[in-house]
Amino acid sequence: MTPRMTTQDPLVHCGRHFGRAVHAFCNVPMLLTNGIILLSEGGSDTLESLTVDERKEFTAFWELLRVEEVVEIGELIQKGINGAHADDTKGMKGTIIDWITLKGQSLSPHIPCNMKSGRGFNHEHTGALLYPAGLDWTNIQTRMKLMNGEIQVPGDQWLVFLYADYTYDPEDPWNGLLCSGLLVSAYKHIFTSPSSVDQEPKATHSGNACIHGMRCMTKASIVIMELLDDPDESDEVDQLITWWNRQIFLLYTASEQLPSKNSVLARIHQKRAEYKELHDADNDS
Repeated sequence: MTPRMTTQDPLVHCGRHFGRAVHAFCNVPMLLTNGIILLSEGGSDTLESLTVDERKEFTAFWELLRVEEVVEIGELIQKGINGAHADDTKGMKGTIIDWITLKGQSLSPHIPCNMKSGRGFNHEHTGALLYPAGLDWTNIQTRMKLMNGEIQVPGDQWLVFLYADYTYDPEDPWNGLLCSGLLVSAYKHIFTSPSSVDQEPKATHSGNACIHGMRCMTKASIVIMELLDDPDESDEVDQLITWWNRQIFLLYTASEQLPSKNSVLARIHQKRAEYKELHDADNDS
């Protein structure tokens, strides 16, 4: 009898990390199929013709190739991704109520930790975190339209809880973006340990980041946004990633490249250029 695979299978274990840190919402068997087809058609030579989303999937495909033998692992990786989503959601469903409740106070009406109902736009406090930046939650008409679905929130309307102090500045939309304390708490809960959220680690076993040798951030582990892959926004994105690394990985230091003008290689090239210039001058004379 074929032994039954469990969530402890090493490939499922890899899949959990892949879903958290590389690509959260991909269909792994399809990702493998499309990636193999692209390789057969020329691979990186055809990248210029791909859309942004297709290029992102191809990058994830290359990351997946590093995990194990690709033909047999698709379903197991997908199982790990799905399991990670379910575990992370279940694990934070109750504790997130504590995160959004001010110390010494309580939410009104009360939100049971084990229930999904009564949250979202249907609650004064959670709605004030989930409304799209740029809208006015205090406007009763706007609030009612969000509650009854008249206003649908598209993917490019980011929610105010993504911002530091839940404050959006339309004149400087990068200011505080993805620097929310709530996001940091959720990230620590998933990648380091639930107890590390309170900066008093009490975990008795290694967190996901440690288990998988993760020593710095991946953009996909924070949020799925095309903005983070936009080359025109690279300076702001680099600053954001550095900020996150310093929040999560206490031993992180941004690497600095030494100036190369006085390096050995630079000196060799310089001396070669001088010799060539002198040699050419002698020939001309």
